[in-house]
Amino acid sequence: MNKVLIAAALSAAFAGNLAHAQEATAPAATPPDNQFAFNAALTSDYRYRGISQSRLNPAVSGGIDYTHNPTGFYVGTWASSIKWISDAGGDGDVEIDLYGGKRGEIVSGVSYDVGVLRYFYPGNDLAINADTTEVYGQLGYGPAYIKYSHSLTNTFGFEDSKNSNYIDVGANIEMGGGYILNLHAGHQKIKGPTDNASYSDWKVGVTKDFGVVTVSLAAIGTNADDNTYVGPNGEHTGKTGAVLTVSKTF
Repeated sequence: MNKVLIAAALSAAFAGNLAHAQEATAPAATPPDNQFAFNAALTSDYRYRGISQSRLNPAVSGGIDYTHNPTGFYVGTWASSIKWISDAGGDGDVEIDLYGGKRGEIVSGVSYDVGVLRYFYPGNDLAINADTTEVYGQLGYGPAYIKYSHSLTNTFGFEDSKNSNYIDVGANIEMGGGYILNLHAGHQKIKGPTDNASYSDWKVGVTKDFGVVTVSLAAIGTNADDNTYVGPNGEHTGKTGAVLTVSKTF
């Protein structure tokens, strides 16, 4: 469950900072009509909406995005190693995301991003298929944003959970010296008969682009039920923890 999309999210967090640096040194170059971007990352714990997808262990990920800059249309794919499928009694150790949408400006300074995202868990073999489709819409103003995601299918293997939703608010604030403060709060609503599946999550982190790589360190936590979100050894996969991520976009 990529949510954020770790490397893509880091790239987005730095977009404002890099643009500011370019303005200070030279006029911004016009982007090509057709643009590809690649990303790769290593993280100490793959957290998605605050819940560990890797049993509180490291994960590797990577992806590719295509953007048609004149229109703002984009498509992409992203994949990560995971462990929660096997922990839930299924098979498969990878998540593959496919997404597409459109982004742009409504008025000067107010951005939008709308699209659809499909989460695939090849061979998951769970009683309720974990594959999930969501539509999303985001508004941004300066460093702040608000995003709403809505499931068109059952949500990540929960029974009768179609029309579940997630609300995400946050900001990526320049602090000087190339550091960006990352703030986030969200609420995952799981529809259906499952008790105690809904929860809220939060993140406070700092990101810096060192040129060779981008490094992010964040404290992440949730109020998720520790009997619902639990690993095979009884570990609470939504507990508060520190997450270190090293990524590269090119």
